[in-house]
Amino acid sequence: MHLLKILLNNLIFLKINPASYFFGNALTSGLLVLAILAGSVIGTISPGTGESLGSWVDPAILTLIGILFFEVRFETLKHLRGHLRFLTLAWVANFVIIPTLGYGLAAIVMGGQPPFFLGLFIYFMAPCTDWFLGFTRLAKGNVALGAVLLPINLITQLLLYPVYLGIFAQKSAESGIGEIGSTLLQWFLIPLLCGVAVHLMLGGLLKPVSFEAVLGLSGRVVPFILAVIVLGIFAANISTILEHVGTFALILVAVFVFFAATYFLVEGLSALFHLEYPERVLLTMTTAARNAPLMLGITAVAFPDQPLVYAAIIIGMLVEFPHLTILKHILLHRRKVPNAISSLEIAR
Repeated sequence: MHLLKILLNNLIFLKINPASYFFGNALTSGLLVLAILAGSVIGTISPGTGESLGSWVDPAILTLIGILFFEVRFETLKHLRGHLRFLTLAWVANFVIIPTLGYGLAAIVMGGQPPFFLGLFIYFMAPCTDWFLGFTRLAKGNVALGAVLLPINLITQLLLYPVYLGIFAQKSAESGIGEIGSTLLQWFLIPLLCGVAVHLMLGGLLKPVSFEAVLGLSGRVVPFILAVIVLGIFAANISTILEHVGTFALILVAVFVFFAATYFLVEGLSALFHLEYPERVLLTMTTAARNAPLMLGITAVAFPDQPLVYAAIIIGMLVEFPHLTILKHILLHRRKVPNAISSLEIAR
């Protein structure tokens, strides 16, 4: 029993310790690169094996979606009322301004290539529902308020996914928007209900310390499931992807421009609404981080057999972790500078 308590305490430390978020996201990026390389090699050397690996994608997606829903803390919505001003600002930025910006950028860079346009736009349109909170903590932002954003971001992006495609990407989406909505309902309603039910059940049965340990373990499984999905996609479709390998450089440029634009956008909004440093950090991180894992899962279901669309989302995912790390350093540096100036003025 004593050993079990030590194990649970260590797991919880990893869950709440800011360094664990850095490690977790570094692990995700590393696994994605390895999955891309391994899938490409396997699919090239042995197409039959690649096809077999491709059959893993659907069950892996269902598992990923169930875990992502299990991790979301819907109970934080009870704190909604006290922060309506900031939450409204974050919602408008995440679901009105940034999708419009993403559409314009994707149209400029990939307007002539519908699959890549669709993948790039889908990557741009959905804010993160998990790891942005870790970087918010690392940059000394308002983590408690960020926890309230998690279920808001998740619910909104699931509801708006077919709406956005109907408004911005009707021509690029081969399936009808009504058909997409029906497919998503079938695929996501059961994992959503199961994930939430298990979350509530375990939350009621386990002690808080044990429940936090379970949540921590589930989060650590996500990078590996994501790697399985990416491995299967590249192994089964490498020949198609290689035909457009030059396009991925343009996607990287577009993602870089998008991240730079969102940063300056948030700087302007933060100044306009006179946000304090912790809220400024939170707004910066929630608008910078994208929900690529869930969007990859949704898109693979809504648009089957579209490897170029999936590849565009995956390429965007590779850039995100270095970008968030750089943002963290910029924000912490800017936080220290005013303090240094104040100290100098007091000394004088």
